Amino acid sequence: MELRELFFIVWKKKWLIVLITLISIIASAIISFFILPSEYETYTTLMVGKSKEYSGMNQGIEYNDVLLNKQLVSTYGELAKSRAVGQKVIEDLDLDMSHGAFSEKVNVSLVNDTEIIKIVVSHKDPEETAIIANKTAEVFMEEVKEKMKIDNVQVIDKALVPEGPVSPKPMLNIAIAAVLGIMISVFIIFILEYLDNTIKTPNDVEKHLGLPVIGMIPKTADK
Repeated sequence: MELRELFFIVWKKKWLIVLITLISIIASAIISFFILPSEYETYTTLMVGKSKEYSGMNQGIEYNDVLLNKQLVSTYGELAKSRAVGQKVIEDLDLDMSHGAFSEKVNVSLVNDTEIIKIVVSHKDPEETAIIANKTAEVFMEEVKEKMKIDNVQVIDKALVPEGPVSPKPMLNIAIAAVLGIMISVFIIFILEYLDNTIKTPNDVEKHLGLPVIGMIPKTADK
C-alpha cells in the first residue's frame, strides 16, 4: 500500500483516534489524580571518616586511611540496609510496618570515589519521610560506631520535609496515555481495514477480482 493510501485509511477513521485518545487521557488523569497514592522522597547524606584516635598521625597514614574508608563504603551501605538498623528505626519510631516494607522505602546509595553515603527515603507522609530518614542516619551512625569501631561519622545534609510528591507524575502519565491512545487507535484502524473485504472503489475491483473497470454508474440524488 502506498503512503497516500495509508494516510486516507487513517484519515477516514480519525474519529476513532480522537475517541480512544480522549478516553486514554481521561482514564490516566483520573488514576493519577484520584487513585494512585502520593509518594514523597527526601534524603540525608553522611560522611564516614577515620577514627579520631588517628587524628594526630602524619599525612601518609591519613591518606591511607581515606583510601581504606573509600573501599569500605559498600560495607557501610549494606550495614545501613541491615535488619539491625531497620528494626531499631521501626521500634524507636513505632512504625506500623515490617522490615521488608521498611527496606522498600529506604534506599542507600554510595557516591562514587567518596566517603559519602546517601540515604534516600520514600513514604506517603512528607513529615514522616524526613523523620524516618534522619532516624535511619542516627541509628546507622550508632551501628558503625559499635560494630566497626569508627567514631568519626558526620551528617552532611539533614533530611528536610519534601515540598511536593515525586510520584505519581500526572502530566507525564497523561502524555504517555495520549501517545499510547494514538498508537492503539491507529493499530485498530489497520486491523479493521485488513478484516474489511468489501469492495468500495474501482481500485478494489481490480485488486480483489482481477477485472478491469469498464464503466461506473454515478450516484444521483433521489427525486
